[in-house]
Amino acid sequence: MIRAQTKEMPQLVAASEAGEAHDTAHDARELTRGQTTAQITLDGKVYTLRITRAGKLILTK
Repeated sequence: MIRAQTKEMPQLVAASEAGEAHDTAHDARELTRGQTTAQITLDGKVYTLRITRAGKLILTK
C-alpha cells in the first residue's frame, strides 16, 4: 500500500487502512522514480508532473 506523505490527505489514508477508500493515493516520488519529473498521459494528452525543490507538485501540459 502506498501511504500519503502529506498532511492534506489524512482521511484518505485512514479510510484506505480501514479498507473503505475508493480512491487510490500514489506517492509522487514513486511516480517520478527518484527523479524530479514524470510524464503522465490522459486521453492521449501528455502532462508533466514536477516536484520542486520546496517539495511542491506542479502539473503542466
